[in-house]
Amino acid sequence: MNDIILTARGLSKTYTLGRQRLEVLRGINLQVRRGEALVIVGASGAGKTTLLHLLGGLDSPADGEVNLDGVSVFRLSGTERARMRNERIGFVFQSYNLLPELDALENVCLPALLGRGNRADVASRGVKLLQAVGLGERLGHRPAELSGGEQQRVAIARSVMNRPALLLADEPTGNLDSKTGEVILDLLWRLRAETGTTLVMVTHDTHLARRGDRVLEIADGMILG
Repeated sequence: MNDIILTARGLSKTYTLGRQRLEVLRGINLQVRRGEALVIVGASGAGKTTLLHLLGGLDSPADGEVNLDGVSVFRLSGTERARMRNERIGFVFQSYNLLPELDALENVCLPALLGRGNRADVASRGVKLLQAVGLGERLGHRPAELSGGEQQRVAIARSVMNRPALLLADEPTGNLDSKTGEVILDLLWRLRAETGTTLVMVTHDTHLARRGDRVLEIADGMILG
């Protein structure tokens, strides 16, 4: 099995605002080893979130390519890319991105149900994951009835629902106080160890970066060093 699970080559992203052309990413190259925890640090506006969205196939680059486990992401059709995201990639966002009309268990189970998993099996796994993140008593609570830390726990449980090969985390503690943030990171690292998934996390917090197996810095749309 190839030791490299994720490769980005020459990734560039440009936005046009009126007559102004804004280069957000400028020829990013990186490789991520299978099972690695890679942390990418950088100031606000450095291009971290844009890079993560490209790595996960949520957006398309102006130039360059991303290869996940031998598959060239941007050569896939929109439908194929959506299927790959659902089956192979887990996402943890700073803003949680939970559906407000669904309760905790329904939010966690959603990725598997979109993949047409067996409802009983999916529900059983969803309950176990919520128990694993300390929310076994909050299965029926909707996001508005949960604290920020609890919502992020739900989001983390949802992100590993389909046993993804790759987990992408965008400032996962950015909306939390420092104590709750440490709890969330402990949880994220524990679940990663238990599932063997590869983790790429972006953050502006150099303190959090110490948790990574490897740290890269991004500035002005380029990887330094």
